[in-house]
Amino acid sequence: MARLKVTQLRSGIGTKHNQRESLRSLGLKRINDVVVKEDRPEIRGMIFTVSHLVKVEEVE
Repeated sequence: MARLKVTQLRSGIGTKHNQRESLRSLGLKRINDVVVKEDRPEIRGMIFTVSHLVKVEEVE
C-alpha cells in the first residue's frame, strides 16, 4: 500500500475549526512538521480539507 508524506507549510491559526482538527488528526502540530500516513480515503479527505496548508508527496 502506498504511503503519503505530509508536511505542514502554513499555520493553522485563523483557519476554520474543522481545518485545525484535521491538522491535529493528521499529527501535525507546527510548521515544518512531517508525518507519513497510509494512503486511505479517510486520510485523503483530511488532506483535501487542509490542502492549502500542507504539501503531500508519495513515498514507497
